[in-house]
Amino acid sequence: MDLIYLFGFSEMTGSHLERLLPILKAQINKNHRIGFVLIHDGVIGISKKGKIPKSMIELLDLNITVYALKPDMNARGIALNQLHDKINAIDYNELVDVLESTQKVVSWI
Repeated sequence: MDLIYLFGFSEMTGSHLERLLPILKAQINKNHRIGFVLIHDGVIGISKKGKIPKSMIELLDLNITVYALKPDMNARGIALNQLHDKINAIDYNELVDVLESTQKVVSWI
């Protein structure tokens, strides 16, 4: 991947992702390979059981790889079997591997 975003805001209480989407789309149009890691409250709204925010649906429709940190999901009561199909659950060791293999890390926490 060229870029990996660490994103820690819930779209249930704000519009951070909505503001980030145009930036992501511009980078995709420049053929950047993008990864997106949902951490902290960023995992809220990714369960098939609940309501998924419109901006999260738009993110999942982009040509990027989306990850969610398992410990943050567990802390917020989100079961792995309820995770949206386009999101890959990862643990801390896998996060380190993803970060190490990426050229640039962008933090939105």
